[in-house]
Amino acid sequence: MTAAMVEHDTAPGRRSWDYLLQAWRELDVPEGWHAEIDEGQIVLVPPPHRHHNGIAAALHRALNKALPEEMEVYQTLGIHIAALDKLYVPDVVVAPREAVDDVAPDSTDPLDAAEALLVVEITSQSNAKDDRTKKLWAYAHAPVPVYLLVDRFDEHGPTATLFSEPQNGAYKHAERVPFGERFVLPVPLGATVDTGAFPG
Repeated sequence: MTAAMVEHDTAPGRRSWDYLLQAWRELDVPEGWHAEIDEGQIVLVPPPHRHHNGIAAALHRALNKALPEEMEVYQTLGIHIAALDKLYVPDVVVAPREAVDDVAPDSTDPLDAAEALLVVEITSQSNAKDDRTKKLWAYAHAPVPVYLLVDRFDEHGPTATLFSEPQNGAYKHAERVPFGERFVLPVPLGATVDTGAFPG
């Protein structure tokens, strides 16, 4: 990740967040990149490896087969973690279609993370630590009911870890499988995901 230079706003609290959010909305990001807000600054995230995109596509297919009609799978959807003044752009988000569609046509507002049902982060070498720690903590605080961490760079080999049941800023349950095994997302998501379909 590379931090973008944004003029510092000295006003505390909401005004500082509002300034960052406005700058985020107006930022001209290079094609394939996306911008996030973390720790009081705008961060530019470079395009991922093709295997990263292949995993996102495989997850998208598995989810589409199982989701109820009122839910949808989104990629590159900005989500705001209001309690922490963070804005992330996960690799995959499942949310009620109504929560995403029910905004003005010209709106650039991110989705409130508390409305997401599932958030997926797929690690890259440059951000694996953040996905394992900082984002895990943030999504639990949102709270996002289910966080799936697809860790291509786990020290024990590629793994997928499903975190669920957020309580007091931490997930109570974690299920970890190596690539090649299957796992089932909790209801109402209900999809069976075969990590053997993940590239690399």
